[in-house]
Amino acid sequence: MAPSRVKEESPELDLKPRARKRRWDVVEPVASPVKTEEDLESKLEAKIESVEPAPKKKSRWDEVEATPRKSRWDQAPSLEATPIGSAALGMQTPLHPSAGAGGILPMATGGGFLPDEELDRLLPSEGYVILEPPAGYVPIVTPARKLMQTPAQTGSGGGYMMFDENTAVSTGMAKQIPTNIPGVGELQYFKQEDMKYFGKLADGSQESELGIDELKQRKILRLLLKVKNGTPPMRKTALRQLTDNARQFGATALFDLILPLLMERTLEDQERHLLVKVIDRILYKLDDMVRPFTHKILVVVEPMLIDEDYYARVEGREIIANLAKAAGLAHMIATMRPDIDHVDEYVRNTTSRAFAVVASALGVPALLPFLKAVCSSKKSWQARHTGVKIIQQIAVLMGCAVLPHLKGLVDCIAPCLTDEQAKVRTVTSLALGALAEAAAPYGIESFDSVLEPLWLGIRRHRGKGLAAFLKCIGFIIPLMDPEYANYYTKEVMVILIREFSSPDEEMKKIVLRVVQQCASTEGVTALYLREEVLPSFFKSFWVRRMALDRRNYRQVVDTTVELAQKVGVAEIVERIVDVLKDESEAYRKMGVETIEKVVAALGATDISERLEERLIDGILFAFQEQTIEDNILLNGFGTVVNALGLRTKPYLSQIVSTILWRLNNKSATVRQQSADLITRIAVVMNNCGEDVLMGKLGVVLYEYLGEEYPEVLGSILGALRSIVTVVGISEMQPPIRDLLPRLTPILRNRHEKVQENTIDLVGRIADRGAEYVSAREWMRICFELLDMLKAHKKGIRRAANNTFGYIAKAIGPQDVLVTLLNNLRVQERQSRVCTAVAIGIVAETCAPFTVLPALMNEYRVPELNVQNGVLKSLSFLFEYIGEMAKDYVYAVAPLLEDALIDRDQVHRQTAATVVKHIALGCIGLGCEDTMVHMLNLLMPNIFETSPHVIDRIIDGIEAIRNCVGVGIVMNYTWAGLFHPARKVRQPYWRLYDSAYVQSADAMVPYYPQIEEDEYRRNELDVWV
Repeated sequence: MAPSRVKEESPELDLKPRARKRRWDVVEPVASPVKTEEDLESKLEAKIESVEPAPKKKSRWDEVEATPRKSRWDQAPSLEATPIGSAALGMQTPLHPSAGAGGILPMATGGGFLPDEELDRLLPSEGYVILEPPAGYVPIVTPARKLMQTPAQTGSGGGYMMFDENTAVSTGMAKQIPTNIPGVGELQYFKQEDMKYFGKLADGSQESELGIDELKQRKILRLLLKVKNGTPPMRKTALRQLTDNARQFGATALFDLILPLLMERTLEDQERHLLVKVIDRILYKLDDMVRPFTHKILVVVEPMLIDEDYYARVEGREIIANLAKAAGLAHMIATMRPDIDHVDEYVRNTTSRAFAVVASALGVPALLPFLKAVCSSKKSWQARHTGVKIIQQIAVLMGCAVLPHLKGLVDCIAPCLTDEQAKVRTVTSLALGALAEAAAPYGIESFDSVLEPLWLGIRRHRGKGLAAFLKCIGFIIPLMDPEYANYYTKEVMVILIREFSSPDEEMKKIVLRVVQQCASTEGVTALYLREEVLPSFFKSFWVRRMALDRRNYRQVVDTTVELAQKVGVAEIVERIVDVLKDESEAYRKMGVETIEKVVAALGATDISERLEERLIDGILFAFQEQTIEDNILLNGFGTVVNALGLRTKPYLSQIVSTILWRLNNKSATVRQQSADLITRIAVVMNNCGEDVLMGKLGVVLYEYLGEEYPEVLGSILGALRSIVTVVGISEMQPPIRDLLPRLTPILRNRHEKVQENTIDLVGRIADRGAEYVSAREWMRICFELLDMLKAHKKGIRRAANNTFGYIAKAIGPQDVLVTLLNNLRVQERQSRVCTAVAIGIVAETCAPFTVLPALMNEYRVPELNVQNGVLKSLSFLFEYIGEMAKDYVYAVAPLLEDALIDRDQVHRQTAATVVKHIALGCIGLGCEDTMVHMLNLLMPNIFETSPHVIDRIIDGIEAIRNCVGVGIVMNYTWAGLFHPARKVRQPYWRLYDSAYVQSADAMVPYYPQIEEDEYRRNELDVWV
């Protein structure tokens, strides 16, 4: 084409237009859009002929070298400003045609031409003919790029624009990734990464030209693609085909395709799970044929054993367990033997985990001789290290299942405690600790051989070695008898107290853990801990720095709580109480959390009067001085006040004044925390007889019902509810008649916490003090409650339903029932179901005869939703009223008869549920005639295919069987048990099986009499 020809003949041609000044605030007129490629070429030629070479400027940014460079990418643009539109076509940095005003996009951004479908959409279909290209015509792939030095993007404003990925795909600007692969069908998805593995399925090759191996490979690829990306039915079929044909495909063909897929980094959890399922199935089928691939599979799967994701680790263990069962123990040992003394610790780590899985799959006794040999290896310490690590992983993996093999496992690794290599000694002590932890509280006799080396070791070692030995002893001491535990604790405590001052964080963590374990052991006395351990413990660990160390903070708190279990609450609180007034907030919170846990576990009986004053003073100080409001101080304050009980009375006025002051704080979280504290201490205030203070709090909270933050409003409502609960409706300040109208508009608040607390408060008032409020106000609340039936949280819906029952009990069911029946007409299913539940609750509260007439009358409305709602209401009604159902069986029988012969499946399904609840309520109450009638209506429905419908029908028939007796129902069942059609037999056998499970003895007299002599049982006839 002309542009490329000019470019090739005149490489040094300067295409720069005449320079002129530009004003940034003046918009240049955009050139008219170029319509076709021929126009582009003709205009470009005219531009080239008319352009004069411009004199070069001194600015180095605008210079173009006279001599051509070796690479065109090295040339810099030479224009002062980048023109737009067609003016840019004469530049050394021309514009991409896609960004020109109205230009036709000759190429997709992915590098391919626009497909015919896109062109058909862009161009008119009538009045045009698609011409065939001339013979010998070879298209130029990128005519525009041959003019470019550096491709540049532009738009009407000259700015940079990112294309949206979805837009790019929809406009043909990205390569289409197929989802319909030939021979596979429509997939759920097909990712770009899948092309690397399954691309050959879409290359359009003729299968008749391919060899047998290639055809087999393609078949496996299709099946794997169906499993990985297909729909559930497609996946199920493909999985079965892979399993059934595994031996025909062969291990080589299968694993050469599956293992690279499993190693793909972009594999999602679901895809990995499906591939693991494939490997599990084919391992079972291939059996010993898998042996040549054992090492390859292990290389792929072993890294999964140390994956961060729990499910990846589980799936890795599953594959290795099945591989061990298929390949056999001897082959697994032979395959993994070289990795045992590998120089790379990563390889040894994964190998030890794999061996542990093999041991759990094939049994520890089978692997024990091999482990003994490895742990006593003279050749390399790496082998001994790996052998001990295997036993450690066996303990972690199998838990208490190691108990039968504990003695053998301990004896295996006992000599390694005195190994010359420090790493081996360390991992041995850790392995013994893991075994002791797995065996707890049994198995101390198995550790007799290692006790002496362990106690010698803690005197000889320092650093990491000592930490490992201490950790091991910490797990062994709780297994001992009390007198031995006391002796060994005193021995090890000397070392522990010495290490209290260790700067190593890991050592501190282990020391704390061991102290906790020793303190919890039965033989260790409180006197010993109080005199020997507590002074050093509090001096070393109860310091400010510990509160800032998140790793050891939790361990310090837990160890202190464990020590308190032995030495008593007063001893610990006495030492911690001064921490509550410390300058460091983190340290104060650590103290409050510890006191909360200690007091919650042990109570406050031991706390003296003086200590009690200091404790309340410290808690109040910590509560007032906090800068970050969280639940630690709130829980601590509430727990201490509740534990002290009546002893809190002298401090309540101070506590309430603090609460009132903080309720007026400008910070929302402070106000919320104060309201939550009222909820925690309301019961104690009531027990202390502080009715005046509670009335004052109630009035203040009532005034704050206009709170704008929903979290705070929810807490205020919760506090009001707790006050109403303990004070009582009649004594409540403000009066209920003033409080309830303020709550009605709050019911419209959509925040879950506000909704839950408001409905709970309204429900309590309706339950205990409905007479204080007018019926009209209750009806207004009923209308507001209907919206609550749409709430996402189940607790809100349940509270709303219960409140309907309370209101109906207060003002009578008629008005409430009208509101609820009207709500059955709404479209939203959840709302209708909750309405049905509410109707059932109203019927239970106000007796069924007040509800049933209106409910049955509503069934006459010829609207599907209403009728289904009525049936659902009847279902809940009869479920709630139980034996009272016998009085209403004959009344509802015609309605159920109509529903059970309705064409709508949901009608029959719900009616079957109603029958079930009626039948279960009427067992032994003389309603068998109606139940047999219902059975006649239910039996034709057992051939339904919908799982929901058939389940409800079967439930109904089983309930009737309990009501009328197994014999009558079995007379219906015998007819279909041996029908020639499987679809007929299936539901009948389901009925028979459930009857056999529940009533096998009652069925005996009803088995049919068989006339043939060889099947005749005379003794049964005599017994019957």
